[in-house]
Amino acid sequence: MIINIILFLSLTIIIYSMTSKVYKQWPLPALTPVFTSTLLLIGFFTIGNIEFQTYEPTVDAVTFLLGPATVALAVPVYKNRRIIIKHIKLFVFTLGIGSLVTISFTLLLSQLLLVSDQFTAALTVKTATVPIALELAALQNGDPTMTAALVMLTGLVGAIAGPRLLTWANVHNPVARGIAVGTIAHGIGTAHMINEGELQGASAAAAMAVTGIFLSIFFSAV
Repeated sequence: MIINIILFLSLTIIIYSMTSKVYKQWPLPALTPVFTSTLLLIGFFTIGNIEFQTYEPTVDAVTFLLGPATVALAVPVYKNRRIIIKHIKLFVFTLGIGSLVTISFTLLLSQLLLVSDQFTAALTVKTATVPIALELAALQNGDPTMTAALVMLTGLVGAIAGPRLLTWANVHNPVARGIAVGTIAHGIGTAHMINEGELQGASAAAAMAVTGIFLSIFFSAV
């Protein structure tokens, strides 16, 4: 098992490094590293007829490393703390309004489409990072697998389309861009914004953290 973890982890790192180089040369939304590396891994497993259970221990290893990696996002936040504190009102107002609108729209859409309570629970927490989203979904008896899938999908779509939509809307302020993507696309979007610039990445990381706190308070109170 250890050998399989080392081999698959090495494969994952190699594929992500390759897709990152491709994205740096051709920074197109469809070439976002997380998206393309995921597709390549799926293609590799499909061609090689490798079941997910074989790769699952590697996922657990990567998940274990996700904690330190998330904590490491505090470094750019600390380095840019003065700028972030300067825009603290923007953070609170934007995140509060954005989160409430997202939750309200999701609940309304779920009622109109008559979707199950488990699916609704997963949808309402999709903008939080995976560890927080899983705990919040559990409070509403949501399905953890469905929740994780929707959170990942939300992050991918936000990372791919978010920056391009902001540019199209003529939003070029690095703090505003970081807040927008970090609020919606959590860790995946934050990782993408770090590639755009340190201030964008720091703003996205701060937005991701505050969004998680806000959603936690909200769902604990309702």
